Amino acid sequence: MKTIDLNVDMGEGFGNDIALLEFATSVNIACGWHAGDATTMRRTAAAALERGVAIGAHPSYPDRENFGRVVLNVTTDEIYTGVLYQIGALAAIVKGLGGHVSHVKPHGALYNEAERDENVADAIVRAVRDHDSSMAVFGLAEGQLVDAARRAGLTAFDEVFADRGYTAEGKLVPRNEPGALIEADADALQQVLEMVRHQHVKSVSGGYVSVRPDTVCLHGDGEHALTFAQEIRAALHSEGVTVTSPTLPQHASRPETGSRYIDRGVLESRLGCDE
Repeated sequence: MKTIDLNVDMGEGFGNDIALLEFATSVNIACGWHAGDATTMRRTAAAALERGVAIGAHPSYPDRENFGRVVLNVTTDEIYTGVLYQIGALAAIVKGLGGHVSHVKPHGALYNEAERDENVADAIVRAVRDHDSSMAVFGLAEGQLVDAARRAGLTAFDEVFADRGYTAEGKLVPRNEPGALIEADADALQQVLEMVRHQHVKSVSGGYVSVRPDTVCLHGDGEHALTFAQEIRAALHSEGVTVTSPTLPQHASRPETGSRYIDRGVLESRLGCDE
């Protein structure tokens, strides 16, 4: 049986986070450098734990002004230290809630730069490994970051995007170029099903590029993000695809009732509130 993970970037200031948790199996929580803050990290992580959704760190360049979408002129040592810092911050918060961070997925320009510069990919991987070598890395399918992670002995999962265009080389089309974003939900849904069914994606130049997806990114900032998340879950189910996180124990899916991962009463007492 085919399985796929649905991951969503969260804690970035958009209003769909809690609703999207009903459809996500993994989340990537902003660690404060491009968006979010400690309080947002804690509340987002608590909501994910309550629903049995795997938690990942979403580190970036220190660039709130540009939402982490601009490549900064920093050294690979600074990238290593910054990623280590951000993972550590989220990991401490999640540990306080009784959970753990299972994976790391870079954000924005840092994610794309890891595909252009092998030294950036290696710096990110070293930070993950040195913090906790049991953590997985999410990176562009068939790309440089997942290759670097595997060379370093880490687990890596190949990520594809529902709403992004692909170049003939299998990279994401830069956001400032035509074809970067897929606006129509029906087109994005078709792209996901094509990747899951046939392990390839049609590039903006018309040819097909091989991909072997483990996880699909659903962006939470689109106008129809929630509706699309519902549609893709239903479509995958109808295709006989099991939607589950690869980083939870034995690829466990979310619990039907309550939480297998943290007791709700304990969670509320640690949050200091009743939600």
